[in-house]
Amino acid sequence: MSKQYKKEMSRLRWKRKAINRGADNRYLRKENNRFKRERDENAQQRDQANLKITELEQRLKTPTIQIKVDLIFIILQLFFLARIGYRAVSRVLTILSAQLGIEKPPCPQTVINIGIKLSISRMQYAFESVACKIRGDIFSNGFIWMIDTSIALTDGKILAILAIDAYHYGRGLMAPTLKDVHCVAVSVATSWTGESIAEFLRKAVEIVGRPLAILKDGGTDLEKAVTLVNDQGIKCFSIADISHVVANLFKHEYQDHPLFETFITACGNISKRLKQSVLGCLAPPKISIKARFMNIHRLFHWANQLLKHSPLGAASKGSHLEKLRATLGELPECKKLITRFIQDAEPLLECQKIIKNAGLNFKTITECKPLIEKISSSSIREGFSNWIEMQMKIAVAINLAEVGMPISTDPIESLFGVGKHHGVGGVKDANRIALRLPALCGNISQKDAERVAKITTEQLDNVVTTLPSVTQQRREILPVPGSL
Repeated sequence: MSKQYKKEMSRLRWKRKAINRGADNRYLRKENNRFKRERDENAQQRDQANLKITELEQRLKTPTIQIKVDLIFIILQLFFLARIGYRAVSRVLTILSAQLGIEKPPCPQTVINIGIKLSISRMQYAFESVACKIRGDIFSNGFIWMIDTSIALTDGKILAILAIDAYHYGRGLMAPTLKDVHCVAVSVATSWTGESIAEFLRKAVEIVGRPLAILKDGGTDLEKAVTLVNDQGIKCFSIADISHVVANLFKHEYQDHPLFETFITACGNISKRLKQSVLGCLAPPKISIKARFMNIHRLFHWANQLLKHSPLGAASKGSHLEKLRATLGELPECKKLITRFIQDAEPLLECQKIIKNAGLNFKTITECKPLIEKISSSSIREGFSNWIEMQMKIAVAINLAEVGMPISTDPIESLFGVGKHHGVGGVKDANRIALRLPALCGNISQKDAERVAKITTEQLDNVVTTLPSVTQQRREILPVPGSL
């Protein structure tokens, strides 16, 4: 072989090696680049995952309640929905402060101020709650007002106005509760007359508009006020509350019955004898003396059941039956009265239940007619029928005869009851009660909490400091003789 040939063959082998080596290097470079790219992507995903883990860990350590509005919302729900006291709200939030992330739990006075601020905000935005119109009466605000008065400690007397949507039953709802009404206005005065109530109603109409009708009990002052309002050109119908109508029917029929006082006295004596005995479970229910006929049916129902535990025949000596008969006194002599009252009360109360749950309309009247015919006393039967006829005329006039017209003032009675026992302490101050009534109506929303947060301490003081406080007077005067 010549040198030239050897040289060419060597160069050819070198080229082949170079080509193979280059192909291998290019493959390795691609693989290395892919590995680096995947490594960088994995590292980036790892860093992102670690960042999320860190954020979650910090979120677990961060307080759950981070803004004031959230804390206010919880306080309002605990007090006005769960209905626990101011001090109890403070204690609950202190116990749960670690879990909720509350750095400084509110004291009872802060809870009190938040509750009053809610009432202030509800009054400031009352016009927003009652701003819908009703078909057939474009000049009304589409609401029915409930009005009533209530007494408290000292000479203060509370007057409140609640508004309920006239089409409440049209939405398929049952008997209205405090959640279904809005407090339009509330005031405290030494006394309320027909003229002063009418003036108060007129001021409320100027702010929130004219109601479709006014629902009230049979008080003469309220009746006169509605008459005066209509005479002043504010035309609205007057609806009579069904519970007071039924109570008045019972009162007119049975108050002068010769056995009625005997029955009441016998029930009182039985209560004294049974309460501290082995038969204490048979003691009569407690009913209000002032509004006796509102719940008198409970006492008659109890008496009827009690007499059934004492059948004819001798009782064994020392037995429970003998002890029971020894406490009955004159109650067995009232059996005819009890039987007659129950015959009147059962169908009438069933009618009341139907109308309260579905409103007064053609359907509920049809359901009540067979029950009304079962009422034994003609005066009660005719009185209730006349009342239904009068109220149906109003329902037809305001286009609620098909839907159902609200006919009960139970929400405002419930409002006064809750207001006197919740958040006012042992001293039932009229001004203190009135301050909380608007907040007890309707539902608590996040918007309420936001409005409460915007109310300043100065606005709160302008309302609270202008009202006389019986509690403060008690602290200043009672321990100091001669300070009157």
